[in-house]
Amino acid sequence: MRLTTVILLLVAPFEVALGTQEATVTFTKDVAPILFAQCAECHRPGEVAPFPLLEYGDAKKRAKQMLEVVESRRMPPWKPVQGHGEFVGERRVKPGEIATLKRWVEQGCVEGDKKDLPALPKFPEGWAFGEPDLILKMKEPYTVPAEGKELIRAFVIPTGFTETKYIRAVQFRAGNSRIVHHSIIYADANKDSRQKAEADPEPGFDGWKLGLGAMVNDVGKWNPGGISHPYPDGLGKEILRNSDLVVQIHFNPIGRPVEEQSQIGLWFTKELPKRIVLTLALLTFKIDLPPNEKDLQAKDKVVLPVDVDLIGVMPHAHYLARECRIRAKLPDGTEMPLLWLKDWDIDWQEQYRYKELVRLPKGTEVSMVWTYDNTSGNPRNPFNPPKHVKYGRKSEDEMANARLQLVPLNAADKMALYWSLLNKPKED
Repeated sequence: MRLTTVILLLVAPFEVALGTQEATVTFTKDVAPILFAQCAECHRPGEVAPFPLLEYGDAKKRAKQMLEVVESRRMPPWKPVQGHGEFVGERRVKPGEIATLKRWVEQGCVEGDKKDLPALPKFPEGWAFGEPDLILKMKEPYTVPAEGKELIRAFVIPTGFTETKYIRAVQFRAGNSRIVHHSIIYADANKDSRQKAEADPEPGFDGWKLGLGAMVNDVGKWNPGGISHPYPDGLGKEILRNSDLVVQIHFNPIGRPVEEQSQIGLWFTKELPKRIVLTLALLTFKIDLPPNEKDLQAKDKVVLPVDVDLIGVMPHAHYLARECRIRAKLPDGTEMPLLWLKDWDIDWQEQYRYKELVRLPKGTEVSMVWTYDNTSGNPRNPFNPPKHVKYGRKSEDEMANARLQLVPLNAADKMALYWSLLNKPKED
């Protein structure tokens, strides 16, 4: 045997070993880009997450915890099941990214060359869409008490509009995001909310007593880590002259008194919108959840009287809810999935905006089904042992609704759709 052959035979195993050796995963080159894209929106100074993940030391300290919540899909918090609607701002860590995080942890959380570290992500400072056309602020601060399970308060903010306005975007800005669980903004043209606020000695009034006059015209919603998105071109939300904005805020006490004075930014349409955004409220009050039972359901449906484009959906329920399905059945019998939340969590209520308008023709049946679990096996059940729960506005009660934002295909159908939705028959 030639000497060169012997050398090749001896060297080959080492070449194979080197070729199959797993490459080192580093924070600067491999992990930081994932964290910056998927986590930094909340995990940065001043935001809602309890700790930042922008620097190597912070990520290394939380590495195992971070891997566990990402592998279990608890983070980033994104509840819609794939294939049941495509939404703006989806937060999904890809399988390959999870594998990278896992290798980084298994290899000891190597930092890597600082020259490989990408630039820190840039986020809007202040207002998300540039300076608003109008900034409205709570008239006076409200002091959130140090203790308490939950607190819902509604605050009236006069708009001063002397003519009807049309908005293309709205943004709620909490004075202190640590104490604000979520907020919903309504337009109230009949002054019912103003009368309630004037009768209350404290700023605002009991948020559980928000009247239907305001609730039929929601303008926007905010939860930590999320904002309302602008409407597509040519669409706008109508706010009648002399209307008040009413912001309903769910507070979380944090062990010390904190003052809150929120702001709302409004961006108006450049011209009269071609189509007006309306709200279809799927809801039912027929909720009866006996203790120690699960797979209990609450339903509602509506048949659309005109052609519409669906813009987005905002579901809402409380602690016993586990799943929400919204579907459309087209006139030809075709089933269209609109949203499926397989693991509902009251702490992550969002307004889901479709990437593309969803066309629903006249005669389409839109249905909503909520499923509840009132057993001790539900980790979010507020009662131990479980109690009998029915419909109610407090979080320890239950709800079942889904607000669909939509526009008639033809502007002339606006009133026909509006009155049809107000007078739709209730689900049996």
